Amino acid sequence: MNSKEFARNLIGFIEKSPTAFHSVETSEELLKLNGFKKLDARDKWTIEKGGKYYTTKNSSAIIAFTVDTDNLKEDGFRIIGSHSDSPSFRIKPNPEMEVEKTYLKLNTECYGGPILNTWLDRPLAIAGRVILKGEDILRPVETLININRPICIIPNLAIHMNRQVNEGVALNKQKDMLPLVGLLNDTLEKDNFLIKTIANELGRKVEEILDFDLFLYEYEKGMLIGPNEEMISCGRLDNLSMAHASLHALIDSKPSRGVNVVSVFDNEEVGSSTKQGADSNMLINVLERISLCLGQSREEFFRSLYSSFIISADLAHAVHPNVSEKHDPTNRAVMGKGPVIKINANQAYTSDSQSTAVYKSICKEAGVNCQEFVNRSDVRGGSTIGPISSTHIDIPSVDVGSPILAMHSIRELGCVEDHMDIYKTFKTFYEL
Repeated sequence: MNSKEFARNLIGFIEKSPTAFHSVETSEELLKLNGFKKLDARDKWTIEKGGKYYTTKNSSAIIAFTVDTDNLKEDGFRIIGSHSDSPSFRIKPNPEMEVEKTYLKLNTECYGGPILNTWLDRPLAIAGRVILKGEDILRPVETLININRPICIIPNLAIHMNRQVNEGVALNKQKDMLPLVGLLNDTLEKDNFLIKTIANELGRKVEEILDFDLFLYEYEKGMLIGPNEEMISCGRLDNLSMAHASLHALIDSKPSRGVNVVSVFDNEEVGSSTKQGADSNMLINVLERISLCLGQSREEFFRSLYSSFIISADLAHAVHPNVSEKHDPTNRAVMGKGPVIKINANQAYTSDSQSTAVYKSICKEAGVNCQEFVNRSDVRGGSTIGPISSTHIDIPSVDVGSPILAMHSIRELGCVEDHMDIYKTFKTFYEL
């Protein structure tokens, strides 16, 4: 694939992945298509050299790996970590709200840190996970749902009633950010509207539905824009673009040595402190199981860790063309100039001089330019899974990502060539 084809492939991947649950399903389909075998966490694993495998957690996180070693303790693991979740709005239980005996809206809770005003006046769809009755109380049945139509919208207040809106107005998440569904009438009733809609979509009975994890997402699809279609305008680039690039790098890389790993965590946007987040033992447990299945002792497992390397892949801030003063005076990443190494003295990013040097060498080997990003010293930036993962797996790690604009907007802006370039570095890393 050339750069534009690869970018369109990314847009298709994101379109099929409106929630973290769907992104794992989409990733599974891609992996199965390329010969990867699923491992159930409850089963005894059999892993062999030359094998390709994956396992999932909570249906919202996935770890895939290939085995290319007879000597794991010397060759180690090559790991690329990213995350499946993006800022959104989760629908609360009992969400139906009636206003003026006319409007039906839904009660929601903000997930992560979205740019709130970008969600206004956008046609919104609903997707997520639904839990159904099963034969075993401890193991209910789950299924995914995507109400892929513009079912609701969060309308702005008219400027005539909000004269200061263009001077900056604080939006209240409980008051201002609730989506309007429609007008109550004989065909749209308040009582159990959402559960009835779910049942109708799934072809199930209302009484079969036990619970749900449902989120809003932008109905409008992503696209390439610009005079030469050089930019990617799309929701959830953060961080599905890194999941997409790392999965394709794993699939496309030629066998080398060691065990190549893609780990796509969930819940990064809310701190990662879940069983499927980076602040858990999910990854270290999978690595140890791989080691045990390859006949290593616990001592040899620890030796393999210290022969390993992690790339924490999450998007980076490009210099904004209208607000360039918000950026550091000497470390200024821009779109179209390659992957960004993210550095922070207070360890918001896990890069240090050693791991940065490794990634710079990978970029050189891949024939790709790279950039460095540091926040202004008077601006507090974000963080990534990198430092969190390092508290569980103490091996060298670097934080990198493609530069984008409008991070955490409902619609972010990236660069076609940057996505291809970071994929090239990931593939090179796996082939070292």
